Amino acid sequence: MADDGFRLDGKVALVTGGSQGIGKAISLALARAGATVAVTNIAAVQADVKALCGEIASAGGKASGYELDVTETRTIGPMFDRIASDLGGLDILVNNAGVRVKVESLDLTEQDWDFVLNVNLKGTFFCAQAAARLMLGAGGGRIINVASQLAVSSSPARAPYIASKGGIVALTQTLALEWVNGGITVNAIGPGPTATPLTADSTPENEATLLARSPIGRRLEPDEVAGAVVFLAGPSAGAITGHHLLIDGGWTAG
Repeated sequence: MADDGFRLDGKVALVTGGSQGIGKAISLALARAGATVAVTNIAAVQADVKALCGEIASAGGKASGYELDVTETRTIGPMFDRIASDLGGLDILVNNAGVRVKVESLDLTEQDWDFVLNVNLKGTFFCAQAAARLMLGAGGGRIINVASQLAVSSSPARAPYIASKGGIVALTQTLALEWVNGGITVNAIGPGPTATPLTADSTPENEATLLARSPIGRRLEPDEVAGAVVFLAGPSAGAITGHHLLIDGGWTAG
């Protein structure tokens, strides 16, 4: 097969926040590449999880849905163990679950800060830890964290989001060095502005500012982000670890 380096046949992948937006595109792409996908998300969107698993099955892929709130850290390890038991192991983790608030820093509350950091950074770490415990005992695996182009650039009124995504990049590098001898690669992707349900409430003024700033003059589509995950999860990326792969339409090049 010409694209064996990008195939994931026989692999088990777990995607957090895997039923909407970029997470949905990643789940679909991993399934198309041959992986069995554990689609996880919070209780409130389990209908989306079920629908996506049905969509993957209809296309000839394999997927199972699970309820997971990454802020409930005590549940992460048992849920990962359950998924590995159900699906025959865990080879790939995509830490995609993420939230944001848009609040000027002088008005930001501790509750705002904790909400974003608990999902984006704390959740990412404890999911990576749970995955590594399984992977180290099975010869290795791939962990891919969803960071952002805002980890290396900036934007006003997004302090906790930017802090969390910068933290994900630093965490990715640290874990990559800790676990490389166990056969685990740890990388991050940095999407630029992407059309997702989280951005549906963007005002015309915000969109005009964004389009003027973006070299490609538009938001990315989730599918344009998902391909990078398949690459980092596959055999062709076996020597890449500790890297933050920007997918930003040239945003950080200017």
